[in-house]
Amino acid sequence: MKLADYDPGDFYDELFAGPGQPRPGADLLVRRIDSFPPGELTRRQQAAQAALMQLGVTFNVYGDSQGAERVWPFDILPRIVTAQEWERLERGLKQRIHVLNLFLSDIYGEQKILKDGVIPREVITSAKGFLQPCVGLQPPHGIWCHITGTDLVRDRQGDWFVLEDNLRVPSGVSYVLENRRVMKSTFPQVFQMLPIQPVDDYPSHLLETLLHLVPSYLSDPTVVVLTPGVYNSAYFEHTFLAQQMGVELVEGRDLTVADGYLQMRTTRGLKRVDVIYRRLDDDFVDPLVFRPDSLLGVPGLMEVYRPGRVALANALGTGVADDKVVYAYVPRMVRYYLGEDPIIPNVPTYLCWEEQDRRYVLEHLDQLVVKAANESGGYGMLMGQTATPTERADFAQRIEANPRNYIAQPTLALSRVPTIIGEGFEGRHVDLRPYVLYGKEIYVHPGGLTRVALKKGSLVVNSSQGGGSKDTWVLTQ
Repeated sequence: MKLADYDPGDFYDELFAGPGQPRPGADLLVRRIDSFPPGELTRRQQAAQAALMQLGVTFNVYGDSQGAERVWPFDILPRIVTAQEWERLERGLKQRIHVLNLFLSDIYGEQKILKDGVIPREVITSAKGFLQPCVGLQPPHGIWCHITGTDLVRDRQGDWFVLEDNLRVPSGVSYVLENRRVMKSTFPQVFQMLPIQPVDDYPSHLLETLLHLVPSYLSDPTVVVLTPGVYNSAYFEHTFLAQQMGVELVEGRDLTVADGYLQMRTTRGLKRVDVIYRRLDDDFVDPLVFRPDSLLGVPGLMEVYRPGRVALANALGTGVADDKVVYAYVPRMVRYYLGEDPIIPNVPTYLCWEEQDRRYVLEHLDQLVVKAANESGGYGMLMGQTATPTERADFAQRIEANPRNYIAQPTLALSRVPTIIGEGFEGRHVDLRPYVLYGKEIYVHPGGLTRVALKKGSLVVNSSQGGGSKDTWVLTQ
């Protein structure tokens, strides 16, 4: 089967506008692939997967009976984003991150948006991610969300929407870099001929973002990556980013509070730490303030963090903006703080804590996607169209018991990309997670992680639920 013969079907396809009609920028790739002799593309796909295995590009699945660690699933047919499309997405992401940062500063400060009734106070105070110990906190330069992964989707018409925000410890960027590394060896001639934006400078941008948090009087600051440890699902990424930035990878047991500062244990004694890129959730950071049973954090960290003797990225308390109920209010935040309309809209969302919305959701469970407010990774979710009557009844009971904890959204016909299935090509649904860094300026890394639902007909792209990834090519012209 030739890629040019691929039928995109009744969905928006990222590479084809119609049967035999490659989109702008995709024609050269299609011609190159169709020039391969029989079996060559399969060989390259196998070689790419083998390269990822040799590089140790893995992820962990909690509670998996087949073994926790798996090689990262990857499909070598890329997604292509035109320069014009990317320019709009970049503007929209910068607008959104700017607003979310204003929101975090506000709710942990004067709480004007609550006093003015734009967001009901109980929505924030009942949010799992709203941390009372962070009220009054003033992080360096007023920046709370230094690293964000914002999930975007396209519908059947090709329109972009924000699906959710990830401000706590967004993962996946290491796969973006390793996917590209493998793709350059898979299609070297295509990379020479197409104007594709590079992605390999992310670690330097990340380090620059972290160093921006350091007081100017420190001439030789120490930055560390704080990991929960080898059993974390993103441990590969923690080690990868620490190595790429040239900084230490530490666990909580490697750190201690001494002499009024955070110190790292080394073979030469204690060494002061100035910036932590934390990869564990807020609750585990300091057992003296949050979860007392946490063995992953550092006792006393808050007492040096609050007065600014160490900086954390992301700031503690940012998880409130990950709450899927709070997500529904982001368009109101944009209008409230900036007096603008959102450049990238939200997916239409029903709030189950509101009686009218809840009634609609319960009557249309077979047509909606229901999500728990603080779950991620494809967990705590009901796909109404494919769920059994028993599963829908179970979710109806959950919603009735705790309406604040659930939202619902229409089932979008997500865009698709041709994917290698056996000896041919089939469309598979995708989303996109660009990574945004907020340092001296807001920087949007070109492209992001395209996650693909490898199971036929599935809309769930998470790797823990059988999903994989593709390289994302952002064209420069």
